[in-house]
Amino acid sequence: MPSALLNGRAILSVTGEDAESFLQNLITTDLDNLKTGKLRPGALLSPQGKVMFEFLISRSPVGLRLDTLQSAAEDFAKRLSLYKLRAKVQISVDLESLVVVSWESESDISDYDSTVRDERFPETANVYRHYSGTIAKENNDAWTRLRIVYGVAEAPADFALGDAFPHDINFDQTGGVSFKKGCFIGQEVVSRMQHRGTARRRILIVDSLADLPPTGTAIAANGRELGILGSIAGRCGLALVRIDRVKDAMDSGTPILAGDIAIDLAIPPEHRFTFPVTAQEA
Repeated sequence: MPSALLNGRAILSVTGEDAESFLQNLITTDLDNLKTGKLRPGALLSPQGKVMFEFLISRSPVGLRLDTLQSAAEDFAKRLSLYKLRAKVQISVDLESLVVVSWESESDISDYDSTVRDERFPETANVYRHYSGTIAKENNDAWTRLRIVYGVAEAPADFALGDAFPHDINFDQTGGVSFKKGCFIGQEVVSRMQHRGTARRRILIVDSLADLPPTGTAIAANGRELGILGSIAGRCGLALVRIDRVKDAMDSGTPILAGDIAIDLAIPPEHRFTFPVTAQEA
């Protein structure tokens, strides 16, 4: 069973009798159908609909567990605290918690276990997050490669906090944003983008015949910028790009380059969005 000890993670615990309703009114994830033993992506948005904080949320024996970037954890906790008012909620931060991910083999899950299935991936991938009692070596290259295969983006490699909408990072495809749960911060902007189909940026999978340049390299076609290269693993990677411009380049046969390396771009498997229809195709 491949596994990896993930660096740079922290755990926010949200507990108390109002914990679930408190978060349900703030974050993009729908907690009403989040089952024990499952983990989903989520975000706290700005009023303008941008992802301010990204996390993976699951149930713990005492409340809700938010697995987030260590570098952003304390600011995230402070931001949540601003919304507490009279809610009976406690928010704590653990900067020392070990987070291990495993894949390819099934793991035991129980109501009181700290092992949860990562629902960003198909069930056949058997991706699990472990929050205690599991030992693994640092194996982040293998984990990055797995994320790339399934088009799973994570900050800060694939997008900057405060600079992306949920649609940009495919949260509408991976269960990270609900359009049925009702109001949450930034909901009006995100719902409008969903119903009008106006998402122009997306995370796509990058493939090349040569090793890719570093994360952050600009992606362009005939001098026109398409986006930025994110996570990389040898000749494959992820990129946050303008899909309308990518479609234009593909239709015209214009080479798409990351730096000076020719690349191909593809929609992640099992994702339901498509490249926009051009005027000639309409």
